[in-house]
Amino acid sequence: MSKKTNKKNKSMEAALWDSCNKLRNSVNTFEYMQVIFGLLFLRFATEKFNYRREELLNSEDKDFIEEPSFYLEKNVFFIPKPARWEEINKNAKQSNIGVLIDEALKALEDNNDSLKGTLPLNYYQRIAASMPGSNMASIITNISNIEIDKESSDDVIGKVYEYFMNKFAVLTKSDKGEFYTPASIVELIAELIEPYHGRVYDPCCGTGGMFIQSLKFVDKHHGNKKEISILGQEKQDTTYRLARMNLAIRGISANLGDKEDSTFTNDQHKGEKVDFIMANPPFNLKDWRGQDELTNDYRWNGYEIPPVSNANYAWILHMLSKLKNDGVAGFLLANGALSAGGDEYKIRKQLIENDKIEAIIVLPREMFYYTDISVTLWIMRQHKKERVIDRDGVKTTLRNRENEILFMDLRRMVENISEDKTVYFTEEQIDKIKGVYHSWQSPEYKSKYSDVVEFSKSVTLETIKQNDYSLVPSKYIEFVDRDLDIDFDKEMSRIQKQMKELLKEEKETHQMLRDAFKGIGYDVE
Repeated sequence: MSKKTNKKNKSMEAALWDSCNKLRNSVNTFEYMQVIFGLLFLRFATEKFNYRREELLNSEDKDFIEEPSFYLEKNVFFIPKPARWEEINKNAKQSNIGVLIDEALKALEDNNDSLKGTLPLNYYQRIAASMPGSNMASIITNISNIEIDKESSDDVIGKVYEYFMNKFAVLTKSDKGEFYTPASIVELIAELIEPYHGRVYDPCCGTGGMFIQSLKFVDKHHGNKKEISILGQEKQDTTYRLARMNLAIRGISANLGDKEDSTFTNDQHKGEKVDFIMANPPFNLKDWRGQDELTNDYRWNGYEIPPVSNANYAWILHMLSKLKNDGVAGFLLANGALSAGGDEYKIRKQLIENDKIEAIIVLPREMFYYTDISVTLWIMRQHKKERVIDRDGVKTTLRNRENEILFMDLRRMVENISEDKTVYFTEEQIDKIKGVYHSWQSPEYKSKYSDVVEFSKSVTLETIKQNDYSLVPSKYIEFVDRDLDIDFDKEMSRIQKQMKELLKEEKETHQMLRDAFKGIGYDVE
């Protein structure tokens, strides 16, 4: 199968990345990431501030152009004059530029309560001192050169942020690259769980990509973003700040907890129930709790206690405990969770018998920057009884799917390769996957859905029990035995002919060697 690589002309965001990354020098990747995103945030926040300021100047409220409340009411950050991007750009070549940036970001936080604890403060003076002055000035110039107009500002901001998140994920793949989930996977999750309205939760939210995609989904399907609310949590401090910046600059309100912290040991949304969960937990996380900690935690009620050695099933039970009665979760796990033994086996058996798993979808290898393993998308629901949902503004009935699980294997969808050498899904592929899933959910599924060899299979819980509660799709999906197409008599004749030719060549070589040795006085048997 041929592989298609995305080879478009260099985009504005790609050119910006190339220009900035050449100036990185000895600054480590995570520190440089904060440098770039802090500056991007200040540039984009100023841009939105200036648009709102212009509106005020042309209105009857022009006397209030320096009044913060007139900006905050429009979800625009108020920026005092010394902190505005024009001032930073004007002073980019000054020796104290690091100090000026630190002061600008501090002023931005001081004037906007929602940004408290978000921006990298008291940071740029140190970083600027470790870089040639011309490099920091050039980075500021590059960011200043981003072309933005009022109509396309949100689109430009989104593209630049997503592109840079992607590129930093590639750079950090050998270190802490798990903060970013590739966009096409997140889009697939959103299309399958359909978060049209309600509360969306991510217990390990990284830089907030799941939340952004859920709102993109609402936009795409002509929903109302005001009907979505967001909850999340993140353990890594740098990633937590990046998530808050990523959401804030797009005008997305979210409750990510008061600080960065472990979802397991300090659940900052304890007792909350949500409609949708989208998550990409760290794969096979070890030592996620102490040996005797959390053994009586409410999240494991009715299930075995997840083992200390691997958090995969702890994530599953945590998410299950958060779902409302009609809630649905789409999340990623390493393939080992499909058939793991021990306490994980016991929990998987309980989940299957309690009928919480709706679909198991194996993804292609090499979709992630930090691992080349194949991973699985799980769809989990509190119940699979018949219900009516909104789908593209139309009331749609989901049939009763109790005691059934849909298995899909997408490992053959590998023809599309990004510029970073990772596999991604196209819109057409996502539509195909979604179409199969929706057909299977439909009341007319007997006419709309059919199992597809090497792609999908609807399986009863009884069959899964007979396979010792394994959720490995290849145990159920039919695969073609391609050896059946081989003409064995013809193939064996070809192999025997080759062997005869090789033996003949070997004898001739041996004879040549014997003759050569005899020629110099040696008699070789």
